[in-house]
Amino acid sequence: MTSFNEYHLDPKQFPFLNSFEDNWQVIRDEFTYFINNASPDELKFTYDVLGPKSKTIKTKGNSKYSAFGILFQGIFIEEYIQLHQIKYPDYSPGDASEKALALREKYFSNLAKVIEKVNFSDDNIIRNVYFGTFHPGLDIKLHVNYNPHMNRGYLGLIVPEGDVAMKICHEQLYWHEGEFMVLDHSYPHCPHNYTDYDRTVLVVDFFKPNQPREEVIRFEQEQVAQRMQDNPYSLGVFGKSDRAKEEDFIKYGLAHQLEWDKAL
Repeated sequence: MTSFNEYHLDPKQFPFLNSFEDNWQVIRDEFTYFINNASPDELKFTYDVLGPKSKTIKTKGNSKYSAFGILFQGIFIEEYIQLHQIKYPDYSPGDASEKALALREKYFSNLAKVIEKVNFSDDNIIRNVYFGTFHPGLDIKLHVNYNPHMNRGYLGLIVPEGDVAMKICHEQLYWHEGEFMVLDHSYPHCPHNYTDYDRTVLVVDFFKPNQPREEVIRFEQEQVAQRMQDNPYSLGVFGKSDRAKEEDFIKYGLAHQLEWDKAL
C-alpha cells in the first residue's frame, strides 16, 4: 500500500483531478497524435513558444527535458501571450497568440474541455497544464519549485518499465499510467529517467485548497510578475527561487541519513 506524507500527497484529497484521470487515454492520444502528425514548423513553434523555459533547473549530462502546454497561471496560452505581450525572436505577440490558439484547437480540444470543466466548477483552481517528457538518460539536479501556494500533480501518460522515478527527501516514487502522483514541490527533489524510452506526464499545478483564495491569488500575481520580468519565456512557471540552496541540500541529506539510521 502506498504511504502518503507532507510532501507525497494522496490524490483522493483532490477530487477535481478525477476529470483528468477519467480522460487520461484521450489526453494521451492527443499528445501522441500531435507528436506523430504535427509538421516540422508546428513542432518548432510548440517548443519555442508553448514550452516553459527554466534558467535555474539543470541536468546532469546531455539528456534533456522537453515541455509544452496550453494553460499558464489559469489562462489559456494564447491569452497569456497577449496579456504579457511576450516578444519572441521569430514571432510578434499577436502572431504567436494566433498560432497558439490554432494549435490548441487543432490538437488539444479534449484537454481544453477538461480544464474548462474543472475550472468552471472549482473556481479556477487549475493554474498550469503542460506535457513534460523525460528523454532517455535524463538526470535532473537537486532543486526546489518555490510555489508554496500550489501543489503539482503528474498524470502518467507514457511510462516505460524500469528506473524512471522522482527522488524526493528519502523516497523514490514511481509514475503509473492513468494515475496522479501529487507532490509539494517546495521539498528538494531530483527526478531521473534511466530507461531507453521517453516518459511523458501531464503536469497539473493547482492551488492548495486549504489556503485562502485571495491570498494565493495575490502571491501568484506577485511571483509571476517577478518571474516574467526575469525570464518571460518561463511563462511564470519557473524562477530564480527554484535554485536549491544550501539548506535544501542539508534537508535532503538529513532525510536520507534519518532513513538510514532507522533502517539500522
